[in-house]
Amino acid sequence: MARLNLLEETRYEKLPVSVYGNQQEASLAVAGRIATLIRDKQSKGEQAVLGLATGVTPIKVYAELVRLHKEEGLSFKNVTTFNLDEYFPMKPDAAQSYVTFMYENLFSHIDIDKANVHIPDGTLDKDEVAAFCLEYERQIEELGGLDFQLLGIGRTGHIGFNEPGSAPNSGTRLVTLDDLTRSDAARDFGGKANVPTKAITMGIGTIFKAREIILMAWSAKKAPIVKKAVEGEISGEVPATYLQLSDNVEFVLDEDAASELTRFDTPWLVKDCSWDDNILKKKAVIWLADTIGKPVLKLTEEDYNNHGMAQLAVEQGPVYNINIDIFNQIQHTITGWPGGKPDADDSQRPERALPAKKRSIIFSPHPDDDVISMGGTFIRLVDQGHDVHVAYQTSGNTAVWDDDVLRYMEFAIDFTNSIGEDSGHLAKLYEEMRAFFPQKQPNQIDTREIRNVKGFIRKTEAISGARYAGLPDSNIHFMALPFYETGKTKKNTVGEEDIQLTIDLLQKIKPQQIFAAGDFADPNGTHLVCFNIILAALARLKETEEWVKDCWLWMYRGAWHEFPTHEIEMAVPLSPQEVIRKRNAIFKHQSQKDRPVFPGDDAREFWVRAEDRTSETAKKYDQLGLAEYEAIEAFVRYRF
Repeated sequence: MARLNLLEETRYEKLPVSVYGNQQEASLAVAGRIATLIRDKQSKGEQAVLGLATGVTPIKVYAELVRLHKEEGLSFKNVTTFNLDEYFPMKPDAAQSYVTFMYENLFSHIDIDKANVHIPDGTLDKDEVAAFCLEYERQIEELGGLDFQLLGIGRTGHIGFNEPGSAPNSGTRLVTLDDLTRSDAARDFGGKANVPTKAITMGIGTIFKAREIILMAWSAKKAPIVKKAVEGEISGEVPATYLQLSDNVEFVLDEDAASELTRFDTPWLVKDCSWDDNILKKKAVIWLADTIGKPVLKLTEEDYNNHGMAQLAVEQGPVYNINIDIFNQIQHTITGWPGGKPDADDSQRPERALPAKKRSIIFSPHPDDDVISMGGTFIRLVDQGHDVHVAYQTSGNTAVWDDDVLRYMEFAIDFTNSIGEDSGHLAKLYEEMRAFFPQKQPNQIDTREIRNVKGFIRKTEAISGARYAGLPDSNIHFMALPFYETGKTKKNTVGEEDIQLTIDLLQKIKPQQIFAAGDFADPNGTHLVCFNIILAALARLKETEEWVKDCWLWMYRGAWHEFPTHEIEMAVPLSPQEVIRKRNAIFKHQSQKDRPVFPGDDAREFWVRAEDRTSETAKKYDQLGLAEYEAIEAFVRYRF
């Protein structure tokens, strides 16, 4: 019966899927399987032929293989490897090359014979590529094919660099990279313009011949494409769907990457659910309303029965009572008092009424996340008399255009001259900067002076935005957390000083309310790092500081995407006038206007994204039968 239940739960899935609690667990499992294959081949005196992938996804797998080699004696002397791909053109010693990646993460730390390492050559003349690709295929075939192929998946659905439109029988070849793929790689190259437009990749047909294929995917960013690859129709538009035709493939996912699969996202469609889980019930009713385009209070028993929710109707009906309950829950998230409404019954409100005037701190990972993400709520908290502070966790100095530095230096020189001071030193620095920029390589570290100017630009913009929101200068804090201040897009790991600086600020303010970025899909990953630093600081303070017990932590999201409606716990409506005030606060960040340095895959300006997001949230509330607002900023409480 258990086997039948599992088949029912996974009936939308067209290939085997294993889901682990997190990427660490999954990576250890995959590394263990690779190690078992290598040892099995060793016992038979045979070579293990591995197809390997690059990118963030397999890093922990390689780290575990290195550990197994160093601590448990796993030898790689009988291993031959073929990497999936390489950018073209690409020098092997470039920071972005997959040769560099593989040696840094695996080959330099194990006893593999370097003659057995094969990676596509990005230094070839273009007319040599075709012959190289044929030879690459011949070498794989001569060894009897790949025993094991490790894959990731791109947001286009590519495996290797087999972009949409690739043929299922394709071999190793030169390909043109999809625009989204290049956007995703932009940060590694210091901007999309520096990302190569082509790559050499192993073909789908080559991958398909491997005797075992494992595709790994982590994080919610990969969830939509994973769903298409696992549950969608086979299509050249999503090359990973071709893997549905293989008997040797398995998808290995963490919970976030699996979150949009039917059995996790809408489990009522495939199995009986425990409807005592109120979050699940709320999600299901909102899903039903969205699916059939009805307000919550107009849903009928027939609607429930026709969309996999008959069990809920039977167990907790009549359905109109369910509708009213969910409608009221959604309605109670709406408040014009994000700091709590004084002298009001707060039993049905998202925030406490007391203390009437709260100490609130808004943590902003970058110097503009505060106004982009929750500018309307920020301004309203100040207007309603709360003691509001803002803390900019990083300088954001990697996200300023080089020509802005020259413009500000020219201003500084002219101003210095205008007051009769000697600008000679500034002029010398300016000329050094002008000489540096044309020679600057992708992702090359700026000089200290350039980093300082970029940081000052963002600092003055942040001050201007916070002042516009109504804050006194004493309530504006610049933390410059050390993990970020590398001058590179690749940051340091979090250290004790990052946590201690956060502890010191929290002890100084002793807030009753904390707002922190809960949008972990930002393209640079800084939001998650900054959020975890706050959690680490609060965990320590909770052990000794009494005030922490009365402190609530609210997560906001930014320009990238919004919380699902069923998760929203506080919805702050904005009037048309408040939307304009928020826009004006965002406009204070002039260096991020027009085209930002790291826009992700969305070409819209940040203020446009922010307004579209909040108006879309308001529209969803309206469609569920709630009041029609101009915009809504949404928050979820994190219980630490």
